[in-house]
Amino acid sequence: MSVRVRFAPSNTGHLHIGNARTALFNYLYARSEGGTFILRIEDTDRERSRDEFTDSIVEAMNWLGMSPDEGPVFQTDRMDLYRQKVDQLLEEGKAYRCYCTPEELEAQREQAIAEGRKPKYSGEWRDRTDHPEDAPYTVRIKMPLEGTITIDDMVQGEVTVDVDELDDFIILRSDGTPTYNFVVVVDDASMEISHVIRGDDHLNNTFRQVPVYHALGATPPTFGHLPLIDGLSKRAGSASVQDYRDDGYLSEALVNYMSRLGWSHGDQEIFTPEELTDLFGFDSVGRSPSNFDRDKLNWVNSEWMKRLPADEVARRWVPFLEDRGFSVDADDSLTAVAELMRDRAATLVELSEVSTYFFSDDFEYDEAAVEKWMKAQNRPAIENLIERLAALDEWTSDAVGSVYREVGDEFDLGLGNLAQPTRISLTGSTSSPSVFDLVATFDRDEAIERMQRGLQLLEQ
Repeated sequence: MSVRVRFAPSNTGHLHIGNARTALFNYLYARSEGGTFILRIEDTDRERSRDEFTDSIVEAMNWLGMSPDEGPVFQTDRMDLYRQKVDQLLEEGKAYRCYCTPEELEAQREQAIAEGRKPKYSGEWRDRTDHPEDAPYTVRIKMPLEGTITIDDMVQGEVTVDVDELDDFIILRSDGTPTYNFVVVVDDASMEISHVIRGDDHLNNTFRQVPVYHALGATPPTFGHLPLIDGLSKRAGSASVQDYRDDGYLSEALVNYMSRLGWSHGDQEIFTPEELTDLFGFDSVGRSPSNFDRDKLNWVNSEWMKRLPADEVARRWVPFLEDRGFSVDADDSLTAVAELMRDRAATLVELSEVSTYFFSDDFEYDEAAVEKWMKAQNRPAIENLIERLAALDEWTSDAVGSVYREVGDEFDLGLGNLAQPTRISLTGSTSSPSVFDLVATFDRDEAIERMQRGLQLLEQ
């Protein structure tokens, strides 16, 4: 059987890290096995489902590079199929109408608890034929009455449950709407899903769903229940994928990081999308919960900031600079700034913060740095330095470095006495990359103008 997997979120919210990791493992398994990846939107909760969340989920998956091969498919478009399957089970005697009122069900529950029994449906209407006319009813599936249900899970291994733990659950509510544990089986069976890969919070549902497959005459898929991710909160992890994008994380880095939440390949930490496709397999997915670590995510993102071509970093950086009010193009000059500064930032937002002085001269000078380095006696040397820089034939780091060394030798000054005043003039402080690279990355006229302005600090 060819591999067919599905990611089936509800459109009651945005795509967050936990669900995105589930989508990723489905996607990687499909790609590694040459299979099909399907997006199904479980939108039967009409009060909370929103089209905007559907759009957000699709946008997030596309940004992460996980566009589905089929879908999105919507459950609300399949209601006729669900009702047809309910009728089929009723006709075949594999399901039945239950006329218990909510009050009667609550009384049964309370009695079971009082007697120390598991509170579950008694099966009162399982074999009755004295159906009242025009009375509201639900439809329940006939579960096995004895034996066990075993699944051989790709992650959890062999898991067995005694059927005595289960009851005849509702598959159709009294208002005519089908329930989750029924429609998900109808969907997976009709879509010929071969592997169901989802969080282990669904493991208990699986033992209710397996008998439904058999009742419908379908073979249950292979299951893989992923351990949940610890450390998720509103501030960490459960924020939407778009929140991470807007915080300056790269899609490659987020995918790379999520892949390591439960899966490993030796000691390797950084994976390209192609490597993930080639290497991913469930033999290396662990049973223990993984932990969301923002510091680790920042490190992975910083590594990807260095690995992407500088012109690609510049292209993706543009919107973040525009958000700060800078009018920029992804041209050679911006690429040069990205190349110089990306080692000093973990995200594109941080890159904007540490690089502001390249796009604006509206900054304050560090008073302590000025007092320490802007010495009046060095004015002749700095003026000479500016003069020679302005006359350079080539505006490169090597050419700039030669000028600094020549002026230092002629005026018998250490490099710091020239480099630090330059940094202060160009950036406002002494914290910057190599001064030769810094100067050469600026537009020549802008660098000369700022250095001439810095001469005023010598007079002060």
